[in-house]
Amino acid sequence: QVRLVESGGGLVQPGGSLRLSCAASRSVLSFNNMAWYRQAPGKERDLVARISMGGRTSYADSVKGRFTISRDIAKNTVYLQMNSLKPEDTAVYYCNADVSFTNSQYWGQGTQVTVSS
Repeated sequence: QVRLVESGGGLVQPGGSLRLSCAASRSVLSFNNMAWYRQAPGKERDLVARISMGGRTSYADSVKGRFTISRDIAKNTVYLQMNSLKPEDTAVYYCNADVSFTNSQYWGQGTQVTVSS
């Protein structure tokens, strides 16, 4: 069974930074993609950033230039470095992994990020 465990959320002032971590229970290279999503109160869950098995990254327009997704293969961990945070970045952030061959999706439990002065 695949487990994804997020950490690193918290309260930060506007303009500040946070780094989220997602530790997987197996190699990050066993997934076609790993990604970060976020869900603000009353809104849908939206894709924030994605990294493919080959290392290609993509970002939502709202976070381009501020957020960076990366991975440490040896640690089975994916990161989301968030800089220049804005109040509108406030949300629960979820780690996601998918396996195309089995049409499987896996989710972490989420970590709260609050940007407020």
